[in-house]
Amino acid sequence: MSDIIHLLPDSVANQIAAGEVIQRPASVIKELVENAVDAGATSIQIVLKDAGRTLIQVIDDGKGMSPTDARLAFERHSTSKIRSADDLFSLRTMGFRGEALASIAAISQVELRTRRVDDEVGTCIRMSASQCEGQEAISTPVGSNFAVKNIFFNVPARRKFLKSNQVELSNILNEFERMALINTQISFILVHNDSELYNLPATNLRQRIVALFGKSLNQQLLSLGTETSLVKISGYVGRPEAARKRGALQYFFVNGRYMRHPYFHKAVTICYEHLIPVGEMPNYFINLTVDPETIDVNIHPTKTEIKFENEQPIWQILSASVKEALGKFSTAPSIDFDMEDAPEIPTSKPGTHVLPPTVHVDTTYNPFRAGGGGSSVKRPNYDWQQLYSSFNNTKEGSTVQPDSDNDFPSKLDFSDGYVSNFSSEGEQSVFPEFESKLNQSGRTVLQLKGKYIMTSSAEGLMVIDQHRAHGIILFERFMVGISSREMASQRVLFPEIMQLTVSQSETLHGIWEELIALGFDLADMGQNSYSINAIPAGIEGIDVRDLIGQMLVTASEKEHDAKASLQKRMAWTLAETAAVPVGQSLSQEEMLSMVDDLLSLKTPAYTPDGKSVFIIVSYDELQKRFN
Repeated sequence: MSDIIHLLPDSVANQIAAGEVIQRPASVIKELVENAVDAGATSIQIVLKDAGRTLIQVIDDGKGMSPTDARLAFERHSTSKIRSADDLFSLRTMGFRGEALASIAAISQVELRTRRVDDEVGTCIRMSASQCEGQEAISTPVGSNFAVKNIFFNVPARRKFLKSNQVELSNILNEFERMALINTQISFILVHNDSELYNLPATNLRQRIVALFGKSLNQQLLSLGTETSLVKISGYVGRPEAARKRGALQYFFVNGRYMRHPYFHKAVTICYEHLIPVGEMPNYFINLTVDPETIDVNIHPTKTEIKFENEQPIWQILSASVKEALGKFSTAPSIDFDMEDAPEIPTSKPGTHVLPPTVHVDTTYNPFRAGGGGSSVKRPNYDWQQLYSSFNNTKEGSTVQPDSDNDFPSKLDFSDGYVSNFSSEGEQSVFPEFESKLNQSGRTVLQLKGKYIMTSSAEGLMVIDQHRAHGIILFERFMVGISSREMASQRVLFPEIMQLTVSQSETLHGIWEELIALGFDLADMGQNSYSINAIPAGIEGIDVRDLIGQMLVTASEKEHDAKASLQKRMAWTLAETAAVPVGQSLSQEEMLSMVDDLLSLKTPAYTPDGKSVFIIVSYDELQKRFN
C-alpha cells in the first residue's frame, strides 16, 4: 500500500492561509495599511474600484524595499520583524506573521512598485495566484505602491459569497476608521470609484474623531488621562447625553492596535449606570499602552482579540479613570431658570413699614350643621343604584340593594361574573378599579401597567404586549405600502437638516430607494448633508433624524443584504419606532381596535425579530392557580 501523507503545494497552502487572514476586501486593506504604518509612512493613499472587487491600491511614502526584499515579501512566513521566538513577546509593530502578502497573492493579481530612499531606481514585481509573473527595475517614488486586482478571481466560491458593493464598502470604511483613529500622525486619503471620500491631514486624536464622525461630536467628548506602572490610559469617553440605542461609537486600542475586549467594555459601561437610560450605550475612544510582554496578540488570525496578563487590575484602573472623567467635567445637567416670563418681585424701600398679610377666619362656621342650625352631623344620602351602575351594565336585572340603615349596600348582584367583597359587618372593602368594556362581539379588554392588554380567548386568558402588537400591525402596513409603492407621505413645514459621516452617507445612498418607498422625501445638500422634506404619514412627533440613523445602522450591520430582507428590516425599524411606547395609557376603543387588527394578521404571534407578541394562560393553568 502506498503512502497517503504528502505535503501541500505552496499555492494550496497559501489559499488555506488566505481563508483565515483574507476574508473580504476590507481584510486586504487592513493588512496593507498595517505594513505601511510599520514602514514609517507619513502619508497613505487608498484607491478602490467597485468596493475593492476590481482594484485595491495602497500607496505609502515609507522606507520601501530592495529588489530582493520585494520578492521575499510574498513568501510565506517571511517577515522583517521577528528574528527569534522571544520576539513574539515584545512586538511593537502591526504585521509580523509573514502571511499577509502571501495570502493576498494567492487569491488575486498583485503588482508591487517600491523603492528605498538610497536607491536610484525601484523595482516592480507582478504576482498572480502565488506565481511570480515578472520582476523588473523601474522609476518610482520612495515607498511602496500595492495594486491588488480581481480579488478571489481564482476562488469562485469565495468571490460568490462577497456581499453587495454597498455592504463591502461599509466594511472597508469601518476598517479604515479604526486605522485612521489610532494613527493620527499619518495623513490618509481614501478614493472610491474616482470620488474622494476622505482627506485627513495629520492631527491629534480629538480632531481626527471630529473629521471622521462629525463636528457635533466635538462638544460631547470627555478626555481621559491616567498613567500607572501597569497601564497608560488616554483617549475620550462621551457625555451621557450623547449615548445611543444603536450604533454607538466604541473603540478600544492597545499599543496602537484596534481590539475587541468585552471585559474592558463592561468596565466602561458600568460607569454610566444611572446616568443613561437602560438599553443605551456610551461612545468611547480609548487607547491602552502596556508593556508588550504582558499581552499576547497572536491568539487570533486578525489580531483583534488580545490576551492581557493583568486584566483585573487594568479593569479597575480603567473604571476609575472613566468615573473620574465623568465626575471631573460635571456631567450632571445644570439647572437653567427661565427668567423671560418671570414676574417682577417688588423691592422694599428703606424706611417703609410693611404690614404682614392677615387671614380672616370665621370661628363659628360648622360645615356639618344642618340648615345652619343644630349641631348634628347628617351623612349625605347617596344613590347607590346609580353609583354602581357601571358595574352592572351587562345584563338586565342586575341590581344594587341599598341598606336603609346605614346607606351602604349589603349586597351587589353582579350577573356578569364579577364578585363583590363585603365584610360581615356591612362595611365595603376596596373595589379594584378595572377599565373594561364589552364590544359588540363580546370581547372584554383590560390594560395593565400601560404595557399589557388582557382579553379572553377560546384557550384562556390572552396577554398582549401592546408595543410589539402595534409594531407588528404597522410593520404589515408598511410592507404593503412598500410593495405597492403607495405609502402616504406627510410634508414637513420646516425641513430638518441631517449631517452624516462618510460611511453613513454611503449607506444612505444604498437604501435610498427603500426610504422613498417608505414615504420619506430626502434631498442631497452636498458635503454629506441631507434635508428631510417629508416623512411617512402617522409618525409625526418622532425624532426623524434618530429614526433614519437607526435605519442606517440596521442596513450596515446585517450580512444578508438581499433587497427583500433589507426592506423588511427597515420596515420593522420604522414600525418599532412609531409603535405606542411602553407606559402609554390607551382608551377602550384603541385597545379593542388594536386587538382586532392584531388577530386579523396572518402571523400575529411573533415580531419580525422573533419576539413573542402575546402569551395565553390556559383555563387549566388558571384553575390550578386557584386550587
